[in-house]
Amino acid sequence: MPVKNRFAEMLPEITEWRRDFHMHPELLFDVHRTAAKVADLCRSFGCDEVVEGIGRTGVVAVIKGRETGSGRVIGLRADMDALPIKEQTGVAYASKVPGKMHACGHDGHTAMLLGAARYLAETRNFDGVAVCIFQPAEEGGGGGREMVAEGMMERFGIQEVYGMHNMPGIPVGSFAIREGAMMAAADQFDILITGKGGHAAKPHDCVDPVVVASHMILALQTIASRTVDPLKQVVVSVCVVETDSPAHNVIPHTVKLKGTVRTMDHGVQDLVEKRLCEIAEGTALALGARADVDYRRGYPVTVNAVENTGYAAEVAKAISPSVDTDTPPLMGAEDFSYMLNERPGAYIFVGNGDTAMVHHPAYNFDDNVIPFGSSWYAGMVETRMPV
Repeated sequence: MPVKNRFAEMLPEITEWRRDFHMHPELLFDVHRTAAKVADLCRSFGCDEVVEGIGRTGVVAVIKGRETGSGRVIGLRADMDALPIKEQTGVAYASKVPGKMHACGHDGHTAMLLGAARYLAETRNFDGVAVCIFQPAEEGGGGGREMVAEGMMERFGIQEVYGMHNMPGIPVGSFAIREGAMMAAADQFDILITGKGGHAAKPHDCVDPVVVASHMILALQTIASRTVDPLKQVVVSVCVVETDSPAHNVIPHTVKLKGTVRTMDHGVQDLVEKRLCEIAEGTALALGARADVDYRRGYPVTVNAVENTGYAAEVAKAISPSVDTDTPPLMGAEDFSYMLNERPGAYIFVGNGDTAMVHHPAYNFDDNVIPFGSSWYAGMVETRMPV
């Protein structure tokens, strides 16, 4: 099953959809224009059912095969939202919305799944049901969690679910995947350190929360170096330090630290949360201050089921001679993890060639990726549910 000729024929039209999405980026759940266009297109393809408003602004399109006696139902997911980034690509179809940009290629993901939906609705060369999932709010909003919480899996009878993301640095037409943990859990923390403020000339009358924060930032790095098994992956990053005073001659009363924790293992995630709280509170206490920790679990680990990873890799190998089945895990997070927690499935990377990394203002999705991505989406349905 090489790249399907139909996608080469449709490439100009799919590219037009993609560039339209790119010119009109929308954030988080506020993807009303994008979702409406997706729904209208799916209806024009002749999808059997198109449901809007799932997970607030998500769209689900159902396509029945030529036969449905197998009883199998496969879910295919693409994300729709953009990022709050000012675009610096200089392309003719650059964002028309100031401060918003499709800097992660979700416009490409949506367009590729739309192409697959059109092909599947035309051919229906499978025995079962394909469910195309267009998700809002991947970039921090938890749109996947919201769609799952609304009972999407049960409502549409989804048994397996598959997702894809473009990846700069991998040649166009190549794929990369791995069994097990593929992307990290991403948690966030805020630590409020309360000391005793005062005049910078009289530090002995104060409890300096800046000094406490400095010790704390260094101590938190021992979680990775001295608490967690060195063969396990963990990143603890303090990314923000804020005081309640901008003056040069004032010792502030409070300092706030903000940061993120990335882990690939549920046990390590529990351990890191426990140690972070202990270190923050203990360091503050030792130096005469107080620390209040607000630790929030974010997207869970993205875990590819072993059997389903094999299915996804085989479809990719039928499309491309270049498929890495042991790609290194990434410490970035992905809320497709919520869907994989509900149903077995897999997440795969498709090469996006030589462009800036995702989330960069110069990032650009290569439209030559479209036939490969659309072929993989469609191939997952035809291969897992043959007539």
